[in-house]
Amino acid sequence: MKLYAKLALDGMRKNKQLYGPYLLTCGSLVMMSYFMSFLVRDPILTEMPFMGSLKAFFEMGYGILAVFALIFLFYTNSFLMRRRRKEFGLYHVLGMGKGPLGQILLWETIYTATVALVFGLAAGAAFSKLVELGFLHIMEAEVNYQLSVPPQSLLAPIRTYLPIFLLLYLNNWRKIRFSGALTLLGSEQSGERPPKANWVMGLGGVALLAAAYYLAVEVADPTTALAWFFNAVLMVIVATYLLMIFGSVLLCRVLQKNKHYYYQKHHFVSVSSMAYRMKRNGAGLASVCILATMVLVTLSSTACLYLGVQDAVAERYPREMNFQVDADRMEDLLPCVAAIRADIDGKAPEYGVEPRNAVAWTSRTLVGYVQENRVEVQKTRGYAFTLEAMPHMNQIIFLSLEDYNVMMDTQETLAAEEALLYLNRGSYPYGTIDFAGGRTYTIKHQLDGMIANRQAAMNVMPTMILVVADPDAAVAQLENEEKQGIFYSWNYSFDTGLDKAGQANYWEGYTPLGAERESLKQLYQYSCVMESRTMERENFLTLYGGLFYLGILLSVVFLFAAVLILYYKQISEGYEDQARFDIMQKVGMTKPEIRKSINSQLLTVFFLPLLLAGCHLIFAFPMVQKIMMMFNLTDTTLFMAISGICFAVFALFYVVVYRVTSNVYYRLISGGQA
Repeated sequence: MKLYAKLALDGMRKNKQLYGPYLLTCGSLVMMSYFMSFLVRDPILTEMPFMGSLKAFFEMGYGILAVFALIFLFYTNSFLMRRRRKEFGLYHVLGMGKGPLGQILLWETIYTATVALVFGLAAGAAFSKLVELGFLHIMEAEVNYQLSVPPQSLLAPIRTYLPIFLLLYLNNWRKIRFSGALTLLGSEQSGERPPKANWVMGLGGVALLAAAYYLAVEVADPTTALAWFFNAVLMVIVATYLLMIFGSVLLCRVLQKNKHYYYQKHHFVSVSSMAYRMKRNGAGLASVCILATMVLVTLSSTACLYLGVQDAVAERYPREMNFQVDADRMEDLLPCVAAIRADIDGKAPEYGVEPRNAVAWTSRTLVGYVQENRVEVQKTRGYAFTLEAMPHMNQIIFLSLEDYNVMMDTQETLAAEEALLYLNRGSYPYGTIDFAGGRTYTIKHQLDGMIANRQAAMNVMPTMILVVADPDAAVAQLENEEKQGIFYSWNYSFDTGLDKAGQANYWEGYTPLGAERESLKQLYQYSCVMESRTMERENFLTLYGGLFYLGILLSVVFLFAAVLILYYKQISEGYEDQARFDIMQKVGMTKPEIRKSINSQLLTVFFLPLLLAGCHLIFAFPMVQKIMMMFNLTDTTLFMAISGICFAVFALFYVVVYRVTSNVYYRLISGGQA
């Protein structure tokens, strides 16, 4: 037993160039998983507003990280086994049976799991306070320097990664168990046959990518974008692998047929080497491309949400203090409004509130199925929100012309069958709007702006606001006998003239009508919501800041994975090319010529993932931008600028990685060691 443990330790030490990054990766994944688990259970964070929603997001992030770790560790472990199988083959030739080889593998797995868990959990606990402080800073929350290590945060990564290491061991043992000695000895040199460009694969990749791009560009509204987003992502992933494998093979074939390019000392060796491993190379480059795209989309979208939080708050809350009273019937709404308005204005001086810039309006809201210029209003039950129906579903709000003129300070006039139209998303190219079973309105003109509307901002469906002379007449013909399908709202908003502390005191201490509310509810069915723009901004910061922080953590993991794939790609190819370049040096190739040949090889394919990731980002922009609208972010310029900055920073980082990994490859093939 001690012999096998010692052989396993010696094997790992002799291959430290491979095992060092692998152990660092395993430990880092454990550490990041601890961070995710810690943020869910941290007693300081759990007391913050909106943390219930964020908890679900971080638990989802933990699940994504666990699945990613399983796939990625299997992928990187294959590089290790490709190098180590020759060593195991030698042991087998010298008389060691498959059982003892399995014990060596078991000890290597035990060492790897122990180092990864101890290092990862220790580093996670040590740096968890920094992660918490960063989280609090993003959310502009009060800093607390109390350190905690929740036991469940330690147990969660252990329960996740021990089964992964067990699966890795079983997979490695399977490969050794069913391989002969000669196969093991020649595994590292068993290259691929010169691959042929598979045109079926290539055309399939082009078709899939074109379909995904078309879907992303042509998607009309946020709800459809959300419904199709994951389908488009899956199509892009499959298409990327097909195109990278096909395209890289085709590229080598084209370069080999170009005599002026191929028969040069700087290109001949590099292109010949690539041609024999391009199928495997293409899969690796596709993985890097997908990871790069994930980093760019995740970071740009969450950063834009966080930086655009002020716009999102302004989109939902027109003033510092906002009240909304809802009822199913106008007969219930009107007496409640009178009582609540009198109560708000009467008690405002008790809190030092001086209502300013006050606006009030009454709305009638329903859901309609909009197809061209015709609206079908469901009277007795909601529409089935199928994927086919979603693009046509709209929230429709009727406002009176009188309320609109007062709150927007205008002097608009309308005939009985005319309307003003405002859309918070999308476009309406028709001159009339026809309500089935109701009136047909002529659109006098479409409005460029509207006061912030809570109902429109909260709804995932696009909203049509129709300003008409008589909204009660408009909805009267759309009600059924039970008056279902329409609800009535009164909105009242004003600025308080108080600082943040004063607004917080008013928001926390004042309840409209107080004890009278229950007695009023016995007479009328209504609900009342009181929201403070200043206080709700903290909730938005918590939610959007938490998503941004989750995006940063996942992006770090994906970025680290991309770097490691590139590193192992260079290491494995360096070992494979050592003999070839050694022969070339013996026949006269100099070190500078080797460097030029390396640059030719790397530059030919190395930047393909970056270029394709940039292309994916450009075509994903319309779909992601529409999804962002569901979070009340409508600033396209901001999103475009942040996406461009993220790509520029990532490209700079990618160049640095290129320099580092090319040096590793150069040291291997020129001197026989890294």
